[in-house]
Amino acid sequence: MKAIRCNSFGPLENLALEDMPEPQAGAGEAVISVKAAGVNFPDGLLVQGLYQMRPPTPFTPGTEAAGIIESLGEGVSHLKVGQRVFCCSMLNCYAEKLVINAQQLIPLPEEIPFTEAAGLITAHATAHHALKQRAALQPGETLLVTGAAGGTGLAAVQIGKAMGARVIAACSSEEKLATARAHGADECINYTTHNLKDTLKALTEGRGVDVVYECVGGETFDACARNMAWNGRLLVVGFASGQIPSLAANLALVKGFSLVGVFWGTFTQKQPKDFAANMQELLAWYLAGKVKVQVDQTFPLAQVQEALKKVMERKVIGKVILTP
Repeated sequence: MKAIRCNSFGPLENLALEDMPEPQAGAGEAVISVKAAGVNFPDGLLVQGLYQMRPPTPFTPGTEAAGIIESLGEGVSHLKVGQRVFCCSMLNCYAEKLVINAQQLIPLPEEIPFTEAAGLITAHATAHHALKQRAALQPGETLLVTGAAGGTGLAAVQIGKAMGARVIAACSSEEKLATARAHGADECINYTTHNLKDTLKALTEGRGVDVVYECVGGETFDACARNMAWNGRLLVVGFASGQIPSLAANLALVKGFSLVGVFWGTFTQKQPKDFAANMQELLAWYLAGKVKVQVDQTFPLAQVQEALKKVMERKVIGKVILTP
């Protein structure tokens, strides 16, 4: 089979499509024929050695995939060969085939295409965990989503609406804002043409924002910190701008808000029952039409560099998917 290999940390151009041995399912494992794999911002950081974890090289990147079970190892009785499934894995999804612990597989309803399923886990599950477990978002609260047309930002817009919030979307272009609006955003701010701090103050009539889903960092984070409501929750999700901000701690003191970190990967390991319950709720929302994965573009494995570059340069509206 073929897989993308990161032989050493470095530029995206160093990634290579290589022949690998056919994977074999051990006890409790399954081999998946991968039909689609999601491309995420952290994947690009990981292969460059810029992410929180640094796996031993060489390795195959990729954290989410959807496909068909090709074979099952000893002791796996709750699944069957030929079944449609999707999954998250810390690594190994940028490949034609994937061997994985069978307990990590989620049955995939026929109504959900492989390409959308492959984009559903990381982005939507991160947003879901952030808004449900970390922010405890309540109906009627105001939610601000920065980078609201990217994969996880757009997911946060949809899930915020599903949870009953008033959603404000902040994006860098009118095209992106139109997408956020089409997916349920109540208010939209172009922070390249409007002052984010002043516009937020006007939209909330000086009260501030209850929850911020903050993916951008830099000056955007600073503007959010100055527009928090009393008992607000400022969620630290990522730093797509490349600038990791510093918080003036006195703002949290005088405004009475909380800074809350969101690291979905660790959540899945430390709270597996909550993760499983979240995924069932997400699937129910998907089938009810409350959430949906917008696929921006698909690429073959051989074009992984182009796929990651598009994501890293923030030119994506929705999700980029690899189709092995």
